[in-house]
Amino acid sequence: MVTNTSVSPRVETLAGSGIQLIPKEYVRPKDELISITNIFEEEKNDEGPQVPTIDISDIVSDDKVLREKCHEMIKEAAMEWGVMHLVNHGISSEVIDRVRVAGQEFFSEPIGEKEKYANDPGTGMIQGYGSKLANNASGQLEWEDYFFHLVYPEEKADLSLWPKRPQDYIPATREYAKELRGLTTKLLSALSLGLGLEEGRLEKEVGGMEELLLQMKINYYPKCPQPELALGVEAHTDVSALSFILHNMVPGLQLFYGGKWVTAKCVPNSIIVHIGDTLEILSNGKYKSILHRGLVNKEKVRISWAVFCEPPKEKIILKPLPETATAAEPPLFPPRTFAQHMAHKLFRNRQEAIDSKKVEPRVQDYSNTKIPQPGEHKNTEETKPLDTEISKPCEEDTGFLKAQISQPLEQENDSPKSKNLVHAI
Repeated sequence: MVTNTSVSPRVETLAGSGIQLIPKEYVRPKDELISITNIFEEEKNDEGPQVPTIDISDIVSDDKVLREKCHEMIKEAAMEWGVMHLVNHGISSEVIDRVRVAGQEFFSEPIGEKEKYANDPGTGMIQGYGSKLANNASGQLEWEDYFFHLVYPEEKADLSLWPKRPQDYIPATREYAKELRGLTTKLLSALSLGLGLEEGRLEKEVGGMEELLLQMKINYYPKCPQPELALGVEAHTDVSALSFILHNMVPGLQLFYGGKWVTAKCVPNSIIVHIGDTLEILSNGKYKSILHRGLVNKEKVRISWAVFCEPPKEKIILKPLPETATAAEPPLFPPRTFAQHMAHKLFRNRQEAIDSKKVEPRVQDYSNTKIPQPGEHKNTEETKPLDTEISKPCEEDTGFLKAQISQPLEQENDSPKSKNLVHAI
């Protein structure tokens, strides 16, 4: 049973109001409810498959044997899972602690103080403090508030949008972003070699040091009185090239692997990294962009710090690299800009929601859409999604865009039907 209470603009306010029953807008569909369980019990379960933990201290070792062994472990995890815990990753524990403290202190501020940084996605102002608004035909909401902003390259970051309190928020976040950018290069190099490419190839394909954007989303999941009915973030895949996740050691992340939801352990001193759609496309499906979601609980607040490494929206055409496709393994994905990929996922997600609600769709014809070449991006009509149907039902998360990922047709029934999403866990 749920209430019909009007939905608060902030989940934190709703959670702190003393309600015992969550509003119906937060209740998941029946087919999802059967898989939502107690996250603390799930995290204790050592049976079955477990997200791989990889020590990457040798990722740039001078010892060729050790270096290649490390690269092979990264490659195997990217191909089999598309997600891994990284330990001995080289990012200062002191910097990570400062980032966590700064984020926790920001969300401990009064709502009125946080509202000074409120975003307005409806007008295109996506950076700032916000909550998930219903942007699909189902009208469902997620049990989270967030703070979202660009953190790297430094010259593109708008510091006027960053929290001024606590005082260490800006310096800690800038230092973390700088160190994370270095780790990004190391991982992309290892993943390039794993595909038989030159070491710097994947980094070049996603924009290089100048164009690859790092976007941070701090997700705040308040205690939920009915966690068995809600989700912190819906099932999705990330549109990014790579996504890095820190959290406050409260479990919540689940991955859809082997036909079931697997709970990620809380591994001390680790950073979680996801392969995103961008690398799945460039690798022609060899690296996996795994479906994942976030559960909530009634005992502890969960906070996660997600950083999404995204290519420029329109300067690069995403498609399987020639070296990854053969006559026996033809390209599995059509060529699209990053913006087109996001739009295509949203378009398919909206159609799925419409079909499930039997709402009259707004029909648009994209069959004659021209694929823009680098340098030809003045006409916004060229960024509409293409009508190429090779997709599997799963979603993604980039900033505030979640929808379905283009995939080989034969994989179409491999994952549960997902709704729509945003930058996630």
